[in-house]
Amino acid sequence: MDDAERLRGGPAAAVRDPRLFEEFYRRHVDAVMRFVARRVDDPHTAADLTAEIFLAVLHSAHSHRPHLGSETAWLFGIARNVVSSERRRVARETERDLRFSGRRLLEADDIVRIEDRLDAESPGRRALAALARLPEGERAVMELIAVDQLTVTEAAVALGIRQVTARVRLHRARKALRREAGTQAAETTGPAARTGSAQATTPDAPLLYIARGEA
Repeated sequence: MDDAERLRGGPAAAVRDPRLFEEFYRRHVDAVMRFVARRVDDPHTAADLTAEIFLAVLHSAHSHRPHLGSETAWLFGIARNVVSSERRRVARETERDLRFSGRRLLEADDIVRIEDRLDAESPGRRALAALARLPEGERAVMELIAVDQLTVTEAAVALGIRQVTARVRLHRARKALRREAGTQAAETTGPAARTGSAQATTPDAPLLYIARGEA
């Protein structure tokens, strides 16, 4: 946590003072919206989840430990739980109409603004899709570091794990991705590719990018 965050008092102070909470919201809303936009592609869902994340802050402010990491890392931990809960909720629904019940109506300008953000974060969604085959623990660390641009320390804070655990999972994830990228590359240069077969494949660009540690 930097000196500016310390002077502002952090989440615990924000939930006790409406003015401080508004400052807290304005300070982090863009980062939270980007996090959500990398994981959903519907503006109404993005708006609802962003609101839910800041609502969750009101109930979780006591869990923030300034000495363990930044407000952003802590917030991303909350955001990840909210997004995961939404995915589980949708998976349990049997009728599509239930997904839209009780939603607040967005103004046209709100929809355009959020759609622009969703478009801007589409590379992040493709990168997340490239991580889908990793085990949950390794994927979670890789998502936060390679896609959400947290440090290893911050990712550990967001996930509630030790730094050494985060580093081990990151190493395993990159090793698995490099192995998969190598397999795809071999398929691309194999007999099917040399004969121009329609079955030849192209290595997944986001997969290669992340596997090399460039994301």
